[in-house]
Amino acid sequence: MPAVSTPAPVVKLVQRTTEPAATQTLRSTAAAVIAFAAAEWLLPDPHPSPLTAPLTALLVVQVTLYATLTTGIRRVNAVVVGVLIASAFSSLVGLSWWSLGLTIFSALLIGRLVRVDEFVPEVAISAMLVLGVAQVAYTAWERVLETLIGAGVGLLFNLLFAPPVWVESAGASISGLGNRIGSMFRTLGDEVCGNIPVREAAARLHEARRLDHDIVEVDASLRRAEDSLTLNPRVRQGLLYRVVLRTGLDTLEICAVVLRVLTRTLTDLAKARTDESLFPEDVAACLRELFTHMSDAIEGFADLITTSIAESGEEAEERLADALARSRRARDRVADLLLEDVQEYPRQWQLHGALLAEVDRILDELDIDKRTERLAEELDRRSAEMHEHHRRLRAVSRRLRGATPARIRPGQ
Repeated sequence: MPAVSTPAPVVKLVQRTTEPAATQTLRSTAAAVIAFAAAEWLLPDPHPSPLTAPLTALLVVQVTLYATLTTGIRRVNAVVVGVLIASAFSSLVGLSWWSLGLTIFSALLIGRLVRVDEFVPEVAISAMLVLGVAQVAYTAWERVLETLIGAGVGLLFNLLFAPPVWVESAGASISGLGNRIGSMFRTLGDEVCGNIPVREAAARLHEARRLDHDIVEVDASLRRAEDSLTLNPRVRQGLLYRVVLRTGLDTLEICAVVLRVLTRTLTDLAKARTDESLFPEDVAACLRELFTHMSDAIEGFADLITTSIAESGEEAEERLADALARSRRARDRVADLLLEDVQEYPRQWQLHGALLAEVDRILDELDIDKRTERLAEELDRRSAEMHEHHRRLRAVSRRLRGATPARIRPGQ
């Protein structure tokens, strides 16, 4: 019997459903539909369409299980408080401009008192929606029940069907940041040869400063990945993944800061040498080689922290070690040549020293041995925090059970 080939669009659709964004879209849709059906079945007849239930389910089914148990509960509190406020006002006053203003003011004030944090506006929004419904006193309590049904469905949905893990997207963001930093070093290597207009050097400085915005976006992506690993039953080594990615991003952030300082040094040199080459030809050639090797090292570091150990982690580490060794050899040649030039041309000698110090700082941050030591220290610190947290939980559990801690006898 001939094999039936699967159409290409169907294959693409199946591949997309394995992506975190597509998976989350399907999960949110399913949770909303189930919440609506549950509210229709549980609420007594007659009742209006229970749209608050799927709305709450959408709010509760967050991207990660950790976010569901934190922000989801605060969202539910915000909606319930808003509905209760609308119930109280509907029994006292009708809907008018001054009662609407008083409702919004009260909702915003009470929302801060109940500590729903960033969801304070949702208290007022819920109160306004319920206040404007016909038969408010009757509908408000139904809205409370709908909210609780939607919240229960959302929480149960995330507990039974674990949310997707966002490690791959965070890894892609970190790799992209490493590639951007590496690309800037290659560009600097091309520009140090010959005379550099101050305008071009300043443009490179502004480009390095814009890396701060990229770091903020990568940090947000990493936080989402960290949340997706927390309390996720599908991940067995969540702590290790979080520490590897977080410490790796910290290293790249330091490299970006030092790169910004390095471009400022080159800009100051360009201002001082407007009518001549930035460096002699031999120094420029060695600097170009150095920046190329540093670019390889930074990109190799980004690959190392985002590559699974089971795949090619050892290969990535070997590439990084080779790039660092070539960078250090090139750095020593640049230092020797700059020392000779300083003795012959002593102008701006302090900028030459700053340039070498900035190169050393980046190579030191990328060092494999120091990274291993930093990882071990961070893992020990996180493990100690978790042990202390569990110890406190056990102590609270013993108090709730009425158990008293055993006395320690002398000599034990």
